[in-house]
Amino acid sequence: MQYKRTELIAVFIFFLIFQGCLAGTLLYAQNLEVKDCSGTAIIMQARPSRIVSLVPAATEILFAIGAGDRVAGLTYHDFFLKGSHEKILAGGFFSPSMEQITGAKPDLVIVSPLHKTMIRRLRNLSCPVFVYFTKNLAQSWHNIETLGKITGRQARAAELIQKNRLEIAHIAAKLAKAVHAGKKKRVIRLMGTNSIMTPGNDSFQNDLIRSAGGIPPDFGKKGNIVKVSMQEWIKFNPQVIYGCGQDRKAAMKFFQRPGWKDVDAVKNGRIFYFPCELTCRAAAHSGYFISWLSSMIYMDKFADSANNVLPAKINNIKPLKIGLDYIKSASIDYSTIFDFENKTLVIDFTHAQTIVSTLEGRRAHILSIGNHFSPPPTWGPGHKLGMKAMRTAILNTLGRAGKTSSFLMTGADMDKLSVQTTQFRKMKVYALVTAGVSSNALRMSRDTGPFYEPGTINIIIMTNMQLSDRAMTRAIITATEAKTAALEDLDIRSSYTPLKHSATGTGTDNIIVVQGTGVHIDNAGGHTKMGELISKAVYAGVKQAIFNQNNLIAGRSVFERLKERKISVFSLAGNVECGCMNRENISVSRLGARVEHILLNPEYASFIEASLALSDNYEKGLVRDLGLYEQWCCNVAGKISGNKIMKTIPMITDKKIPQVLKMALNAVFTGAFEQLKHEH
Repeated sequence: MQYKRTELIAVFIFFLIFQGCLAGTLLYAQNLEVKDCSGTAIIMQARPSRIVSLVPAATEILFAIGAGDRVAGLTYHDFFLKGSHEKILAGGFFSPSMEQITGAKPDLVIVSPLHKTMIRRLRNLSCPVFVYFTKNLAQSWHNIETLGKITGRQARAAELIQKNRLEIAHIAAKLAKAVHAGKKKRVIRLMGTNSIMTPGNDSFQNDLIRSAGGIPPDFGKKGNIVKVSMQEWIKFNPQVIYGCGQDRKAAMKFFQRPGWKDVDAVKNGRIFYFPCELTCRAAAHSGYFISWLSSMIYMDKFADSANNVLPAKINNIKPLKIGLDYIKSASIDYSTIFDFENKTLVIDFTHAQTIVSTLEGRRAHILSIGNHFSPPPTWGPGHKLGMKAMRTAILNTLGRAGKTSSFLMTGADMDKLSVQTTQFRKMKVYALVTAGVSSNALRMSRDTGPFYEPGTINIIIMTNMQLSDRAMTRAIITATEAKTAALEDLDIRSSYTPLKHSATGTGTDNIIVVQGTGVHIDNAGGHTKMGELISKAVYAGVKQAIFNQNNLIAGRSVFERLKERKISVFSLAGNVECGCMNRENISVSRLGARVEHILLNPEYASFIEASLALSDNYEKGLVRDLGLYEQWCCNVAGKISGNKIMKTIPMITDKKIPQVLKMALNAVFTGAFEQLKHEH
């Protein structure tokens, strides 16, 4: 059959119309309606693929349910999440950049009720806005469910909710066995800087305390944060106080004063600090935090094996492949010890080996080595029991004998293990590394060592050669130098003196070197091929393990690097004492926000990054004259402000900040101030 040209055109047009109608029907069928936390209905024609999340709790949930690929932008509070460095940086929570947000071309923006101006501006641009907040744990589960629906990750969201509920139920079972209702402890979340503050009665924080078995305060006040009077403090008489790292300032300021210091928790030293990502939000890891908090509140009870609700046993084994003839088996064993899941790298030999361990010295007749991860809920009870009891419990559960086994211990998750291999001709080296550097990294020769803990950067070295005693001990030096090189190349800061010093280790590191079998090797120093292979494997292993555990990379943002030095732009703005702020009627929040937005510009971020490197070298005495650098600072301030600056304003008053870094920050603050002054 043949069609005329006009008939073909008519058929084609009908086909296009039909396709359009079908597409419209499909699009309509995909319409998605949800309600945000304020009860506002949001209708989307398709699932959002470019979400900008300004609420860290929501961002964390999105990544946890496997929807990180749908996140286009986030805040600098989210860089501990894997994949976050690839996203557009919108700034901080309190003053995100509208320019950065719109530049991400979002099809959904998740905001807090505190973002009132931002919400209005986004709605004027017809951009869908999801208002997010959490009043209690029940709403937290609902929020996870809603974000799962929005992103098409309903199954993953349901799994996450179930995981948290099971963790909380586990704690409830332990508490029912160990703590009678009349023996529950009074617990308060410490907040504030210039006054003692705590979450209000309607905060999710009280749900966390109750779920952990504590009694939260009831001061008859509502809100995310409320002020506590000395009378209220004394009357409540907390037995346990907890907070995040930022809350130490309030403790240092008030807990030496009469009244504030005269409560049970302060007198008995029952003050604990946790990561801010856990204490300040109810999100993906609430059950995990409740478990940890409960173990610290009832440390004695959790240390008593009579209160365990689960038997000590191995629950799962994940094999690892290590290509050395004398390895019988290698695996990560998942076990229940002290009522929580522990993870152990276990390597068994075909026949006994001699090893050198920095934890135990030289040992012969060893059949098993490994690296054991104890989760945070076991740390407090573990310290109470002591290292010997912990070691015995671990060996008994793993079914290994103490006389023929050597295990390191760590707080770094064994699922974040890095296995590195280097090879030259027939010579092969394995380095198995776990590393965490966020809490006790230090610089040897500069920082103090007041206590002992299990290792944080742990390294196991094995080769297909037979190392002499001399080679094994020399390998420890080689591995240590490689570890330190990795830390310095990443600019990992000392946890104790971060403004001036990079870290050389964590102060709790350990190494095991296995003698091995094969060709006899008598040296593993820097000039030998064995030393080269060991150093390269360890260097790569430490960098990879730090990324796995802490998500730290060399190219992280300037906001992260300032935070690692305990520097907050808003805190600096709040301490400006030049008098110019009042004269020009410029608020602290406006100045802090403007500086943050300036540092989102790669040019000015690079200026601060260069200043960080120069500051370290100046403090070491490697740079003597700062005259040209001072001129650079004036040029930067002038470029920011749009006017020539002959001298920067000394706006940074913190005497602890090193000279070079203070000059750099004064340049950016001066430029920001001049910008605001002319706008005003």
